[in-house]
Amino acid sequence: MVNDWKPVIGLEIHIQLKTKSKNFSPEGYEYGAEPNTLTHPVSLAYPGTLPVVNKKVIEYATLLGLALNATIRKRFFFSRKNYFYPDLPKGYQITQYETPICENGYLHFKTGNTWKKVRIQRIQIEEDTGKSIHDIDPFYTLLDFNRAGVPLLELVTAPDINSPEEAQAFLIAVRQLVRHLGISDGNMEEGSLRCDANISLIPPGHDKPGNRVEVKNLNSFRFLRKALEYEIERQKKIYESGGTVDRETRGFDAVKGVTFSMRTKEELHDYRYFPEPDMPPFELSETTIKKLKAQLPPLPYELWKRYREELNLSEKEADFLIEDLGISRFFERALQTYGSPKSILKWLMGPVRAYLNQNSIDISDFPIPPETLARLAELVDKDVIHFTVASQKLFPLLVKEPDKNPETLIKELALDQKADESFIEQVVREVLDSYPEKIEQYHKGKTGLLGLFIGESMKKLRGKADPRKVREVVVNLLNERK
Repeated sequence: MVNDWKPVIGLEIHIQLKTKSKNFSPEGYEYGAEPNTLTHPVSLAYPGTLPVVNKKVIEYATLLGLALNATIRKRFFFSRKNYFYPDLPKGYQITQYETPICENGYLHFKTGNTWKKVRIQRIQIEEDTGKSIHDIDPFYTLLDFNRAGVPLLELVTAPDINSPEEAQAFLIAVRQLVRHLGISDGNMEEGSLRCDANISLIPPGHDKPGNRVEVKNLNSFRFLRKALEYEIERQKKIYESGGTVDRETRGFDAVKGVTFSMRTKEELHDYRYFPEPDMPPFELSETTIKKLKAQLPPLPYELWKRYREELNLSEKEADFLIEDLGISRFFERALQTYGSPKSILKWLMGPVRAYLNQNSIDISDFPIPPETLARLAELVDKDVIHFTVASQKLFPLLVKEPDKNPETLIKELALDQKADESFIEQVVREVLDSYPEKIEQYHKGKTGLLGLFIGESMKKLRGKADPRKVREVVVNLLNERK
């Protein structure tokens, strides 16, 4: 919401699928490969070649549809979307128009402190174009057809989004979901996830929006938000000055932070859609759909509710777990070994997160298995070893030798916690005996010296005692010496 103006936003999200071969031809695709080395007569549209649909693409589209609570179409066909552009070898794109594979779904996503539901109008299967390169040669545009034919899913939302912040949060949620399903890596910087945004404004006192503007090819979460923020202000100024917003397609200049006009908005008839004559209609059986549904992992919204309601985790803890669903899976496995959610989370939100950030790695590359981390949490809870000692001494060793048993390392390195109060008292007395003047200063009001006594005691105990226990003993013995 911008003052009394209500933005009405819908997104068209293109999701590049993580399949071994392209959509209608057998060659693979790898981001950053030598230009024009991953091509095939079919993807280059050589005369006489015929497309053959990639079965995995249909399965991935169905999985996404099921995850989004959509209706799966059991009989569908492909269409040709006709337009000319140099990086489109055939002069048309194979897509779906009249029979999208999925329709009428929805996605719950978290925006700020609330959950919102956005309707999904359709998911359709299509193919990517090649890539035009304008910044290498000063006189010519170069074409790389490696990407031509790479499978895409286009996800189209209803205009249920009402702010740039919501749009950004929704796109993040989609990336999170496709990664969780394993159907796409969702890397916007590599073009695996791209977004077009449609935006119009409802003026104050009205209930219908003005003309809709499409902003194309937004390739980062920040750019999506910035483009929408700019476009809202641009349209608002036009209306306030008595003008009319043109229905057009615009681009976004990320350097200047402004949108710019590209062309008037295309109408459906401009693309001259008609059924793809080189491929027959396809049918999905109920058995196949049920089989794919059984493969669905727990979804983010379901997990979040379970963490809050069943495991009694805080909102912050639940948010942390669903932010990276790889961490959520790690957490679930650890929980099977030791059923104390809070104890395991203490490790995940502390030492584990710090290690991942310091080494710029994903949880999938974290060396310590979930079962070992769970045993570590259990040993701390049972006072076998203190958390500080475990995190500072045992954790780094397990990172280097993840196959080692934590109990074995504790014994080998004599890291077991000395819980015997008489032993702790003996050590603390020795420390206090060496600081008679400091004790006198402490009793005269210099209470900051308490940290010195505790620190020196912990040194003598070689970090093997519970600091809380040591503090308690230090305070008691100091009181005795008043």
